[in-house]
Order: sequence, then C-alpha cells, then structure tokens
Amino acid sequence: MSDDPNRRRLGRGLAALIGELDMPAPETKAAITRVDRMIRVSVIRPNPANPRRSFSEEDISELARSIKAHGVVQPVLVRSGKENGTFEIIAGERRLRAAMQLGLEQIPAIIREVDDRTALELAIVENVQRSDLNPLEEARGYQILMERYQYTQLDLSRYIGKSRSHVANTLRLLRLPESVQNMVADGTLSAGHARSLVSVENPEALAKKIAERGLSVRQAEALAQQKDMPRPAKAEKDADTRALEQQLSNELGMKVTIAHRSGGGGEIRIAYKTLEQLDELCRRLRG
Repeated sequence: MSDDPNRRRLGRGLAALIGELDMPAPETKAAITRVDRMIRVSVIRPNPANPRRSFSEEDISELARSIKAHGVVQPVLVRSGKENGTFEIIAGERRLRAAMQLGLEQIPAIIREVDDRTALELAIVENVQRSDLNPLEEARGYQILMERYQYTQLDLSRYIGKSRSHVANTLRLLRLPESVQNMVADGTLSAGHARSLVSVENPEALAKKIAERGLSVRQAEALAQQKDMPRPAKAEKDADTRALEQQLSNELGMKVTIAHRSGGGGEIRIAYKTLEQLDELCRRLRG
C-alpha cells in the first residue's frame, strides 16, 4: 500500500493536487479528466462519504459575504455523479453552500474522475489541512480509511501531514460514550479535554463536571488522574464462594478465582505458574 505513488503524494496537500490538474496529463492517466469550468450549482450533489457533518450557518454566511465581495476565489473539486449530468462534491462544500445562499447559478469547478477511496482521501486532506473538521468528524474519517481501505496509522500520518501520535489520539476519541462525543462535536469539550476521559471509569460524569467548572485541559487531566475518584464498589464474595475457591485451588495446586455476574452467570479463572502446570490442567480437563 505504501508503494502507491498516488497515495504518497496526498501529504503534499490538496492545493498541490489541484495544481497538477493544470499540467499536461500523462498518457497512462486517462481516468483523470482535467476540466476547469463553470458548473450549475443545481446539478452538484453532496458527497455522502464526506467526513464533515456539521456546517455552521454563521461561517457559511460569513463566507457568502466574502464571495459576494470578491467572488469564488478557489474552485470546488467535483467528480461525475451517479445521475447523468450531475456532479458530486469532493472538496469545497462550504463554498458550494455559500454560493447557494447567495443564489448563484454557477460556480467554478475542477472535475476529477476518481474512485470512492480517492474522493474520501481528498475530502479528508482538504478539511484537515483547513481545520474545517471537528475532532470527531476527523476521527470518523480516519476510521473509514482504516476499516474500508486498510490504512495504518502510519499511512494516515504521512498522507495528511500529521504526526502518528495525532492520528492515534484522534482515533481514541471514538472510544468515548456518544454523549461525550456529542459534547466534543458541539464544542462544549475540546479534543484535549476528551482525551483525558478515555481511560476513566465514568467519563460522562467527569465530562459534565469539566464543562460545568470550565476547567482547562491540564486541570481536567489532573482530575481524571485523582485516585479518589468514585468507583463502583466491588461486591463482597460470600463464604461459600471463598470456600469453593480454596477447595479447587487445593485440588489443582493452582490459584482459582470465581466471579459471579448479576445475570446469574460468571467465570472461573485458573492461574498457572509453569508450562508443566498448564499441561497438568489440560490433562485433567481432557479426563
């Protein structure tokens, strides 16, 4: 995967990729259509795989005012849509929305015929480099590339121009409960706040406390590391269970622990110290 030259150059940024479209196309790159023209706004469709999900109306209005004063400085990037005569946006959806708000009939566009994977790559690269994604949208974009197209964290760090630790820390946000993810998405918590919550036992309660107190990231990290944070109390084992553990331990010559679950089931753990003990345990289990 890392030997693919088309993927290696993603780290150079979307601007470089768009610039390459103005250069003569190699004979072997017949799949790329280099067109720079005005396209009717009404035939451009959103990209369902775009990692960006939230668009601030205030930001769109501000961009619309800029476009009204100066025009669309940078064209949007599109590919042919599934319906004849339509196009699907790859990069520049904010510009498209602002143009629609102004009632513009046409918008300058570059058409590039690419597959779903490359369209997603370009969308993520542009949004990440422009800081247009919230941390959760960025994490979900990375996750799609890793699950659907077998990217590694190292691949992603190279292609988007970010450190591997940045990619890893961003992906960790997806381990948080949905309610905490929503707080990150709407800006109530920063990504730094959220990362301090990934390993705590009750991230929702701590997230609310951080938001209510207006704590800094460093204060949130200190709060998460406190040893006196309330933890669920462990149920005491009854005398019968402890006696059975002792009996089994004596029989096997290995430490045995029994854990009951509230639903009625449970598990037995047998700890062995040597491979000889493991062999003896296997022999007994096989009868």
